Amino acid sequence: MIDDGTGLLTIGQLSRSTGLPVRTIRYWSDAGALPPVTRSGGGYRLYDAGSVARLELIRTLRELGLGLDDVRRVVAGETTVAEVAATHVAALDAQIRSLKVTRAVLSTVARRGSTAEETTLMNRLARLSAAERKHIVDDFMAETFDGLDTADPDIRTRLRFGVPDLPDDPTTAQVDAWVELAELLQDAGFRARMRRMVEFNAADRGPDVPAGTSLWLMSRLVQLAGEARERGLAPDAPEAATVLTEVLGAADRAAVLERMTSASQTELARFRELLALVRGTEPLPTHREAFAWVVAALHAQLGS
Repeated sequence: MIDDGTGLLTIGQLSRSTGLPVRTIRYWSDAGALPPVTRSGGGYRLYDAGSVARLELIRTLRELGLGLDDVRRVVAGETTVAEVAATHVAALDAQIRSLKVTRAVLSTVARRGSTAEETTLMNRLARLSAAERKHIVDDFMAETFDGLDTADPDIRTRLRFGVPDLPDDPTTAQVDAWVELAELLQDAGFRARMRRMVEFNAADRGPDVPAGTSLWLMSRLVQLAGEARERGLAPDAPEAATVLTEVLGAADRAAVLERMTSASQTELARFRELLALVRGTEPLPTHREAFAWVVAALHAQLGS
């Protein structure tokens, strides 16, 4: 406190009373957040007891990450701490989401040992907007289902709603799964294999088959195989042929076997797993034992 009886403080005295560096106080003062009350005859800035309280508020707001412009507006009474805090929370939420995306990309890069080109691609995919992500899904749907959903209009809708978007606050695992899913949806080979699978499942669909069930064949086949296993029916038993016929009819058994043992089935299982990961739900059961029973039954029928 200067000794002229005014009770005013110099920057040095303000620094000693608050523990803040002189240059920090001077910087905040120059920015307009802590204007001096007056100046001494020698031109030195002087502050009063109210300045000490304002300085503590400025320090608190800065420690919470608020910018000097927002701090100045609060100190000047142009806005409230609550209003600035709400805005800052929204900004922090956006920053946290961005950091989660960054962490997910870097974790995937480390796990895969990705090249620079792959890293760039993953980062771009992870940061796509909701509209851009929808465009990827729509392109996949068009290439997979165009011309096949005329007989069963619900087929596209059912799968379209099954492909989830990232939530507003995704976890690292969800971002990681979305990156892999986006890569898969844009892969020309996967699209072609999915289309062949849909063609196979939708073939010979009768008029009495309910809408939206053109993707049901494999699921129904595995369901019946599970029931056969529970009854203790061996895949090479004569009755196993009846189980297959109930779903496959006169379909070429060799073609069915080839489809069930192809790499596309593993790919499809991973596709379903990624969908569940992005949704944040438990993956659907794989029914591996029932699937193996169908494969064994087909081999038995074909004598292979």
